[in-house]
Amino acid sequence: MSISIRLEPRHETSTGRQLVVLLLSLLVGFVAVGVVFTVKGVNPLYALWKILAGSFGSLYGVSETITKAIPLILIGSGLTLAFRAKFWNIGAESQLLMGAIFATWIGLNLGPRLPGWIVIPLMFLVGFLGGAIWGALPALFKVRFGVNEVISTLMLNYVAAEFLNLLIVGPWKGATQQGFPYTDDLPAAATLPLIPGTRIHYLTLLIALACAVILFFLVHSTKFGYELRVVGENPEAARYAGIDFFRTTVVLMVISGGVAGLAGVGEAAGIHLHLTYPGVISAGYGFTAIIVAWLAKLNPLASIISALFFAGILVGGDAIQISLGLPAATVHVFNGVLLFFLIMGDTFVNRRLVVIRGRRS
Repeated sequence: MSISIRLEPRHETSTGRQLVVLLLSLLVGFVAVGVVFTVKGVNPLYALWKILAGSFGSLYGVSETITKAIPLILIGSGLTLAFRAKFWNIGAESQLLMGAIFATWIGLNLGPRLPGWIVIPLMFLVGFLGGAIWGALPALFKVRFGVNEVISTLMLNYVAAEFLNLLIVGPWKGATQQGFPYTDDLPAAATLPLIPGTRIHYLTLLIALACAVILFFLVHSTKFGYELRVVGENPEAARYAGIDFFRTTVVLMVISGGVAGLAGVGEAAGIHLHLTYPGVISAGYGFTAIIVAWLAKLNPLASIISALFFAGILVGGDAIQISLGLPAATVHVFNGVLLFFLIMGDTFVNRRLVVIRGRRS
C-alpha cells in the first residue's frame, strides 16, 4: 500500500474557515517565537508580557504605538490594493523615502516664505506625488518590458536609499547641522502639529484613517475596484473582458506608492523635522507593512487594527531590548516568523490536503 499526499484547490472558502486559519496561524507563530525566546534563555510568556506592557501598558506606550501605526496604516492599506491585483510591491520603503524627499524640498524652500496652511497641504500633495512616481516605475517596467515587479520594487529600495544618502551628505547637507549628515531643520510653517505630550502628528493620523476608509470603498464599491480584483484573479480573463491591464496596473501602483509617500511626509515633517539616514527616516515600515496587509487579509479597513498590532510589537520590541537585553533583530525575527505562518495558513485556506492510498505495483 502506497500513500501520497497532495494539495487540491478548494472550490469554496468560508469566512469562518478563514478566521479559524488566521487565528491558528498567529497562535503557531507565537509558539514558534516562544521557542526563539527559550533558546535565548528568556521565559517566552514573560517576554510576550513585556512586549504587551511596553506597547499598551501605559499612556506613553499607547501614544508611541499610535505614532508607529500611522505609517503602517498608510502603507499597509495601499499594499492591499497592489496585492489584490497580484502585483507584489516590495518597494514601499523606497516610496516612503521619496515622499519624504519631495516633501522636505517643499518645506525647506517654501516654508520660510509661505504660511503653514499653504505649505503643509502642498507637502502632502508633493509627497504623494513622489511616492506615486516611484510606484509607477515598476508598474511601467512590468507591463511594457515584462520586468518582474518583485525584483524592480526591491532594487528601487536601494536606489532611493542611496539617493537620500547622496542628498544629505552632498547638496542638501545642512549648514546649521554642525557637520552631521542632515538637512537643515524644517521651518515651523513646514512642521506638523502634535498632540501635546506625544509624538502623534494627528494630521497624518487623520489622513491615514481616511485613506483606509476611501481605499476600502474604492475596492468594494467602484468599477476600478472590480477591475482590480479581476486582474488579480485572472489577468487573461481581464484582458478578454476588455479591462485595460496597463491602466489598472499603473493606477493601482500610483495609489499604493502615493499613500506610502504620505507616510514619508509624516515621518519627515512630524517626527524628525529634517532628512537624515534612510534607516532613521523609516524604521523598516515598508517591509513591516507587508505583514500588516497580509494579516488584514488585504482589507484596507482591517489594516488599521493590523497596523496597531504590529506597531505594538515594534514599541514592545524596543522595551525588551532594554529590559531583557535582547538584540534589536529580535523584532525582525518576530515579524518574519509571523509572516511565514500567515502565508502558510493562506495555503490551507485556499487548498486542502488530500491523502491518496494506492496499491504498490
